[in-house]
Amino acid sequence: MTGTLAAVGAGLAVIGVGIGIGQIGGKAMEAIARQPEATSKIQTAMLIAAALVEGVGLFAVVIALIK
Repeated sequence: MTGTLAAVGAGLAVIGVGIGIGQIGGKAMEAIARQPEATSKIQTAMLIAAALVEGVGLFAVVIALIK
């Protein structure tokens, strides 16, 4: 039973990360479309935010599989 719950927890973490990174990417593309001259700043912020979200997701998966 514990393994099943860990798998569900890991799956939910991955789904959340996918949704979060999708939102970040979509909003960044909208921002670049509105202000093309700020592309480099927007991309930098997008990559940092995506890396942080992915790090939290990886941490959640590791914690779910350790327990």
